[in-house]
Amino acid sequence: MADGADASPSSSSTATKEPVFLHPRREPFEHGLLPIPKLIFTDGTQTLGPIKTKLIERSITSSTNSLRVNSIAIAETLQISTDHARLVLNSLASVLHCDSDPLVLAKPDDIDSVGADVYDLVLFLYIQSYKRLLPRTHKDAAAVADVWPSTSAFDGYLSALSPLQLVRGNSRRAMPSQADEEAHQLSYLQKHMANILSLLAEPAEGEGEESLVLSMERFEHLGFLFQFGEKESEGNQFSQSAPFFANSDPDMPDVPVPAAQVHEWISQNIASTLEHISERSSAKENGPNSVFDQDVAMADACTASSTKASTSARGPCYIEGISKSSFVRQASDVKGSSAKVLNCHDSVIYILAPLRYATIYGCSDATIVLGAVGKAVRVEHCERVHVITAANRICIANCRECVFFLGVNQRPLVVGDNHKLQVAPFNTFYPELEEHMTQVGMEASINRWDEPLALGVVDPHDSLSHPAGVSDVQAESATRLDPDQFTNFLIPKWFGGESLGSTKNNPFPLPDVYMTSQQRNHNNLGEIKQILKEVPLEENRKRELSTALHLCFKDWLYASGNIRQLYCLQGE
Repeated sequence: MADGADASPSSSSTATKEPVFLHPRREPFEHGLLPIPKLIFTDGTQTLGPIKTKLIERSITSSTNSLRVNSIAIAETLQISTDHARLVLNSLASVLHCDSDPLVLAKPDDIDSVGADVYDLVLFLYIQSYKRLLPRTHKDAAAVADVWPSTSAFDGYLSALSPLQLVRGNSRRAMPSQADEEAHQLSYLQKHMANILSLLAEPAEGEGEESLVLSMERFEHLGFLFQFGEKESEGNQFSQSAPFFANSDPDMPDVPVPAAQVHEWISQNIASTLEHISERSSAKENGPNSVFDQDVAMADACTASSTKASTSARGPCYIEGISKSSFVRQASDVKGSSAKVLNCHDSVIYILAPLRYATIYGCSDATIVLGAVGKAVRVEHCERVHVITAANRICIANCRECVFFLGVNQRPLVVGDNHKLQVAPFNTFYPELEEHMTQVGMEASINRWDEPLALGVVDPHDSLSHPAGVSDVQAESATRLDPDQFTNFLIPKWFGGESLGSTKNNPFPLPDVYMTSQQRNHNNLGEIKQILKEVPLEENRKRELSTALHLCFKDWLYASGNIRQLYCLQGE
């Protein structure tokens, strides 16, 4: 078995450095899987091989000598609609490993004309056969069986764990850990690596199909699936981590490498990483457990919440288990480029930072504000949650009674078993918002919040069994929020003291109907305030009226739970 350090670009100095292991890129598996049956090929290369050939035939050679296909070529080859073909392009763009790829750099309106590299697209299609690791069943299933009311005929099959089952059960143990998911992804890639390499390889010059080789350019596409080290190195080519391409002279033509040699090298590195993950998990299980109490008293909520966020060297910033509290993360607090909000309830979460990816999972009765997200947001298994985000794209899966206030450059994707979802235009701002949007490449002039695209109610990437015929059922889409119910969300200004940001208003233009309703409500409020001010009452009666209004407002603060947010923010 090859040592992980031997695979690193700096293996000569392994005496003083930690081993560098091969890791799967999580982004394609977390944000790149589409529940479209015609994209899923379970027979390895038997179907994908001919599809690759057809894509190459329909491709156009770009200025960088890559073969690229647009949505029309994708739709014709895969026999899918042009809407779904554009979704494929947008999804691939959001999870590509190379930030300098023309598809990643393209403006939203130019993505179709730029098209996708054929070999990146083939790898994207191949991993559509991946099945996610399921949450582990709660040890006392009967104790939580009555928590989630069964209002859908498909609940028993489609909702592995509801948000309320998660909070009643010990969700930190029930949900797959990052290490479990990484091992699952690596095992999948290990099993399918021979097929993947055969799709990238070509016959050696003058030899038959049995002698396949990979050029450095083709090998580079494996960077879509793998990365070396605990942090993705931006700008570094994946091939420079391989012993057969490292330190190649850029002015000399590279020498292709036998696919069998590449396969052996990758298999050895995967085995080393899996062994490392297993050893690390064993050490963690034998160490002291740290399980947070979900029933945090109000007086302790703010201080307790600060212990429920963590950031690993390679992984995202985790915000987990916040209950009956408010929680704030600003740009200076987020070390990585992604965030995960897990199992938070009856709380207000602010992540005011530029991000590439964000995930919200298993939350209920919460308001979650995400700053600018340049790649993708995924919201899954949530109930009665308000999500406010400016993002390039968002996917909503298996949620109920949630409202999404969106500033999105692409159509919101709705998949799975959803009920009573509502969408509305973006409704807030904070001083650094526009600066963060510029950093992640978002455009405020494009907002497709009201164009949700609903796919199937069944996600073929889960490992659940489904009743016959359900796979053809379309997911329930989202409806527009009534303009009369639309209000601006105010983010407190006292976070972090004085801010140097220049954003003074919502950067996304409001649709006329929402602007009119907002102006009407504002005018009505002004009239009421003027009437109260001019009401002909004696001073003592005015004081009584003022006291009654304050009492009603205080009652509302307690009844709605917002009083807790005031206490927590005051503590900040």
